[in-house]
Amino acid sequence: MKAVASDMIVPLHKHPYSTSECVDEVLYGMVVEILEDCGTWVHVQTAYRYKGYCLKEKLLINEGKAGQWDKEAKHVIIQNFADILAEPKIQSAKIATLVKGSSISLVEDSSLNPEWVKVKLVNGEIGYSRSYWIRERIVELDSEEAFRENVVQTALSYLKAPYRWGGKSPLGIDCSGLCSMAYMLNGVYIYRDAQIVEGFPIKEIPFEKIQKGDLLYFPGHIAMYMGDGLYVHSSLGGNEVSINSLNEKDSNYRKDLATSITAVGSLFG
Repeated sequence: MKAVASDMIVPLHKHPYSTSECVDEVLYGMVVEILEDCGTWVHVQTAYRYKGYCLKEKLLINEGKAGQWDKEAKHVIIQNFADILAEPKIQSAKIATLVKGSSISLVEDSSLNPEWVKVKLVNGEIGYSRSYWIRERIVELDSEEAFRENVVQTALSYLKAPYRWGGKSPLGIDCSGLCSMAYMLNGVYIYRDAQIVEGFPIKEIPFEKIQKGDLLYFPGHIAMYMGDGLYVHSSLGGNEVSINSLNEKDSNYRKDLATSITAVGSLFG
């Protein structure tokens, strides 16, 4: 059975109760598969094969509607936060607020000012948003050079977002949430946690071959390499998404990470 996240952010828990560890977040409009009905909770699997438990009330559970939404929702929010309004004007009432990475369906309306787009929400409600807050979902790779640049810029767009265990939005994001969202927003699903797993597209490469957009792995941590010895990551030690260096002469050098790299992963390895 398929379902669609109908809340702005749907926490995924390790176990089916609210005080259980949050292991991931499903953003608005993302389609999941229900593996088990647990009463008020359901066990679900995401499109990137991550599993967890969430409250049933936070999903639209309908195989037909979920399948149709998956076909129609070809756009994503790229602004940190985007209000969906009842009318195409800034003074209008707010219907919903969506975070970066949320999936949305656009409705054609040639009468609209180009600054606005008409959108359909998961429940079928119609609203409006600024056109430059939304772009078409990337579903395939561009050139390697363009992808590397884009994935780094996407990661950097989360700078200063606070660290949140299991998070993957500008409200709060963890290390693997940052890297997986940067790749997802550029059309690639990678493993959600800080390790290289067979069956996913990231392959281990020698450190000497590292390039912009590749991933640095540490014990229980992951970062994205930016080039010139710099990397961007969401660090509990740094409390937010920040930039650090592998060069001990740089002021933002972190010896604890620079000396504990366990692997380098690349999509192009």
